[in-house]
Amino acid sequence: MHATMPLLEKTDFPAIRRAKLETLQVNLGYLCNIACLHCHVNAGPSRKELMDDENIDVLIEYMTTGVVKNIDLTGGSPEMNPHFRRLVEAARELDVHVMVRCNPTILNEPGYEWVAQFYADNQCEVIASLPCYSEDNVDAQRGNGVFDRSIEGLQQLNAVGYGKPGTGLELNLVYNPIGPTLPPPQAALQKDYEEHLSENFGIVFNQLFTITNMPIKRFGSTLISRGQFGDYMELLKNSYSRENLAGVMCRTLISVDWQCNVHDCDFNQMLEMPLAATDKPNVHLRDLIGRDLEGESIAIADHCYGCTAGQGSSCGGALESASA
Repeated sequence: MHATMPLLEKTDFPAIRRAKLETLQVNLGYLCNIACLHCHVNAGPSRKELMDDENIDVLIEYMTTGVVKNIDLTGGSPEMNPHFRRLVEAARELDVHVMVRCNPTILNEPGYEWVAQFYADNQCEVIASLPCYSEDNVDAQRGNGVFDRSIEGLQQLNAVGYGKPGTGLELNLVYNPIGPTLPPPQAALQKDYEEHLSENFGIVFNQLFTITNMPIKRFGSTLISRGQFGDYMELLKNSYSRENLAGVMCRTLISVDWQCNVHDCDFNQMLEMPLAATDKPNVHLRDLIGRDLEGESIAIADHCYGCTAGQGSSCGGALESASA
């Protein structure tokens, strides 16, 4: 049984429509130096999918229209795409804010010693994965030794000014539950992170983002193999909060895959769900240049309950705190 199949059946999730577009979220490829249990992309060291130079040009052309104010770069490890630096520099020249979803172990990977200073030079917002402040929990989810390497990477970012007052260099951390549970309240957990990381490692950061694990790809397969998929979906549905609908991330972003095809969100991309605003199975970003998507429908399925459960979840953390 495929982990994503139950999600694509008829859903009772409420219909939602797009607001004004603000963010271009781009998956630069599935290549990553580690392979995490919770990864909804199935990224890892053996993946070959990487966005090519021609499609990088399309991204840059789209940004020149002025329709987005942010570009959100993800992967895999986005830094492992050979065109990463060219894209970031082009975005900054266009005054587009760059967010990078960083696996902090990449900073101490041989050949990537340039990363921390490059981020700082280009005023990138760094959103770094650290699913717990406990070594045992992080290594169980991400692999042996990942916690120590992550701490080393965060210390490198602090050394160039990230997370420190007055620098303008924003460092945000990401927490994911280790199993099929909802994240705890974001504000309280942030205080725990701040105390533990500061006292034990001298690490400072700006915000903690708590993100619900989506029951798709590697995490979804794990749930099915352990007989937990149905219970987890029931938890998400029973925890649905209508107040979170207004803030779900798909209302203000479009998600671009490594081939430059467009989807309503990153999770829809992984499920190969096409953009709802058109009737085409694959919509290339170049076909959307000059098109206003505001008011268009968004493709939905049962996994959408993951973004609206409890305090809510988005790429910017809990929706509850974002609207407070």
